[in-house]
Amino acid sequence: MTKNKFFWQPHPNPKLQLPWYLTQLGLLIFPLIPALGAISFIIASVGTWRQQHRTIHNRPLNWGFAVLSVLLIATTGLADDKLAAFLGLFNFLPFFLFFVAFSALIQTIMQLRQLSWILVIGSIPVVVIGVGHMFLGWSLSPFWEIIFGWKLPQGINPITRMDSVMMNSNLLAAYLLTVFIVGLGLWIEKWQQINTIKKPKFTVSSFCNPLVFLTLVLIGDFVALILTHSRNGWGSVIFACIAYAFYQSWYWMIAGITVVAVSVMAAARAPLPIAELFRKVIPQFFWIRLHNQVYSNAPLPIHRKSLWKFAWSLTLQHPWNGWGLRNFSLLYQTQTQYWLGHPHNLFLMLSAETGLPTTVLFFSFLIWLFIMGIRLLQNAKSLANQDKLIFFSYLLAFVVWMIFNTVDVTIFDFRLNTLLWLTLAAICGVIYNYSHNFNTNKVNFNVDF
Repeated sequence: MTKNKFFWQPHPNPKLQLPWYLTQLGLLIFPLIPALGAISFIIASVGTWRQQHRTIHNRPLNWGFAVLSVLLIATTGLADDKLAAFLGLFNFLPFFLFFVAFSALIQTIMQLRQLSWILVIGSIPVVVIGVGHMFLGWSLSPFWEIIFGWKLPQGINPITRMDSVMMNSNLLAAYLLTVFIVGLGLWIEKWQQINTIKKPKFTVSSFCNPLVFLTLVLIGDFVALILTHSRNGWGSVIFACIAYAFYQSWYWMIAGITVVAVSVMAAARAPLPIAELFRKVIPQFFWIRLHNQVYSNAPLPIHRKSLWKFAWSLTLQHPWNGWGLRNFSLLYQTQTQYWLGHPHNLFLMLSAETGLPTTVLFFSFLIWLFIMGIRLLQNAKSLANQDKLIFFSYLLAFVVWMIFNTVDVTIFDFRLNTLLWLTLAAICGVIYNYSHNFNTNKVNFNVDF
């Protein structure tokens, strides 16, 4: 794969070349310069809508999101704070349009593979900046903060958790998780390719080998993920590795990961005599973050259980229409005198703010996509195993996003929200495209929604 071919992968449909080129460019620069990346995505979306409006119009799922949009707008009219609820719509409605367009633009596994490579390459400066900020005291001047749209606070704090360009450690963890998962799919693919051919001799030029490149970048991403000190991130990456191990039938790896995870938890949470035994082996860096005493002095209102309990109580009070998007923070501050941006659970946040019917409809669409994706993996026997692996990596990235959002909420970060809907659009586009091909060839695979 040459450099030129890499950055300018053609689209199967010549009419969609420009939107696809802009998508690749936008995704590459998006983590560092979100504004320029967003402009590329917007132009690509408009171009796709113009060329694929009939396809978009004929997909029932898109009409489902139209109904969901109407429901969200209706909840805004009934909200406690209507202005806050109106602003909250921008975390959803533009991304529904984005999803609809890009699910028509992205059609093949080859495109998914290309997006994975771009995500991996784009993570390199993010990790470098994170290391520089955390250990070398890098910072940005106000001028560059305006240009890039993110900040690097001055000074070095010895207990700082890496946040890099995301400005929040948990958000950086969510970003690195997605990159690591799709990148690991590429790594396994390359590793399997090498094992099917005669292994070349190792030379200096081997560092240009895609497998070596992926290995180095993924190690960097993994270390950066550890340095975020995100317990959610740590747990999610363990789940992702176990999922890959199950998919590849690497049962020895499942056993190894389980032993390590149980050992860390024992060092952190087991009765003291047992914990002390494990602490002789497990570095304090890992188990201290999971130790109960670290959070024993935290005020009760900032505990996740308190947030979840309050969010559910709001749901029970207004189960049909909720209190309005972005109203949770205002209501929680009134109740506890603490301002928190969200209840650290996406389902509870949506049920409290939009009501149960809207929330159930939203998650029904996501679950349907996942089920259809699994069906594609099971029934698409004509797909090469390598293509199935790449598609599986996107399904896994989506599942891990769902898990991550059970104890956090990532939709308020523009870049992470865009990355989520790009992942969903990629899954949906491939499902529709391949189901059409299979139905044309009379293969038993139907998209019923």
